[in-house]
Amino acid sequence: MKIYTRTGDGGETSLFDGTRVSKADSRVDAYGEVDELNAWLGFARASRLDADLDEALVHIQRDLFALGAQLADPADKIAARVTKVSLGEVDVERLEQLIDRLEAELPPLRRFILAGGAPPGAALHVARTVCRRAERRIVALQPPADPVLVRYVNRLSDLLFVLARVVNHRAGIPETEW
Repeated sequence: MKIYTRTGDGGETSLFDGTRVSKADSRVDAYGEVDELNAWLGFARASRLDADLDEALVHIQRDLFALGAQLADPADKIAARVTKVSLGEVDVERLEQLIDRLEAELPPLRRFILAGGAPPGAALHVARTVCRRAERRIVALQPPADPVLVRYVNRLSDLLFVLARVVNHRAGIPETEW
């Protein structure tokens, strides 16, 4: 299979149901933001995170492929037959449990903090902002996306903030308060 198909040379792409849409379509924009988020998580992982954090990010990267697939499938043609593209409440709960576990090792947050720190912590702060942008794009979709996808991305941005703090805390880099 070749990487190029030439089918997008006119500025269009296909959704999973075969519908041709502009590459500027809001749905394509939304899953493009999710793709960028996934790349930032890969960048953070390339900085050699602790094994527990790396494992969590690998799971999240897989989730983001599922999320992108669901966004590219507004007619729900694939979700029922391909279980790996299904995200549900259990995935939101998994993120919440991880947030709770990681926050337990952090000092309480008293003020806003400036993004930065160790390279993987800074990359996770960037990923958090990309996640928020993806969330805004998903919320704006018409017809609306599955509400669980919005909850997942909302919770994920919280987790990415906590992950950035944990990475910096474990590296012994103090937070810069605003």
